[in-house]
Amino acid sequence: QVHLVESGGGSVQAGGSLRVSCATSGWVYSSRGCMGWFRQAPGKEPEGVARITNGGVIRYYADSVKGRATISQDAAKSTVSLQMNSLSPDDTAVYYCAVDPGRDCSRQPENFPVRGQGTQVTVSS
Repeated sequence: QVHLVESGGGSVQAGGSLRVSCATSGWVYSSRGCMGWFRQAPGKEPEGVARITNGGVIRYYADSVKGRATISQDAAKSTVSLQMNSLSPDDTAVYYCAVDPGRDCSRQPENFPVRGQGTQVTVSS
């Protein structure tokens, strides 16, 4: 059974950077699968932010974060991380880590079957 725990959220000024990480247990980094991040702001639908195939060969980003975000995975540390730069108040949301076993990143992270509890990111102007 896969278990995900996010960390690294917090408050940051607009223009700043933040890195959120997700510690995984039970996830096999050498098997076919996809890892990703989605976010949900109050009163809004979940939004897929980024996803990465196991092995890191392919990465996908939402248009809203393209050029400002980098998703990475570290199999040795059993983590997947999201680095966000040039943050704006529009990036304020709860950020969730999610995984999709046996899949090739064909769907958005908010539709993945396994997710963490989320970590709050707040960007002030």
